[in-house]
Amino acid sequence: MDGGAVRRSAEALQRRIASRFPDRGLWEVCGEVVALVDEVNAGSGISRRRVRLARLLSRIAMLVVVAFLGGAVTLAAIDVAETPGALAPVDLLPLIETIINDLVFGGIAVFFLFTVPERMERARVLRILHRLRSLAHVIDMHQLTKVPERLERSSREDGGLGMSRAELTRYLDFCTEMLSLVGKSAALFAEDTTDGDVLDAVEGIETLTSDMARKVWQKIAIIQQEN
Repeated sequence: MDGGAVRRSAEALQRRIASRFPDRGLWEVCGEVVALVDEVNAGSGISRRRVRLARLLSRIAMLVVVAFLGGAVTLAAIDVAETPGALAPVDLLPLIETIINDLVFGGIAVFFLFTVPERMERARVLRILHRLRSLAHVIDMHQLTKVPERLERSSREDGGLGMSRAELTRYLDFCTEMLSLVGKSAALFAEDTTDGDVLDAVEGIETLTSDMARKVWQKIAIIQQEN
């Protein structure tokens, strides 16, 4: 998926909303969608460089740990080999236990260092996905009070919407487009990752925005039937 195309679509939608409903806050919400898409597109390159650097440093640290453990075990083996009669078999047990402990803790350290870059990237992506999920709920709040029954009231002061049926339909249609863009923005993260947590979060946002858009389309269908 092309992040630039998603960004252009979001920017064009913001202009359309601002020209049609300049006195409502929906176009400002769409501006937040544009800003998040920019952050996704800009952050992907920076994040890749950061992850590559973290991966390089973690691999160097892993080599240091392995070299230290290998050196310690080698020195212990040489010391035992040089004095084969000085130690009874029972005296070797503490040495063997120490070597095993060093290998276990060394393996834990290597595993931790190996997963550092992936955990850094996962944390960054999940933060942005959380913001996209929150933005979807903001969009839903904007359409939540736009019910067809309020069209019968004359003005916003009387609890009406201050819109015609055509304007309300267009407003709700804009909401569905924004929800779709939020889902597409989340899907950008699924392009270059196999992380299960990230893919689950992306799928959750896509499902959430689809369900919200379905409810909006139900309102649009009611308005068109009553027209």
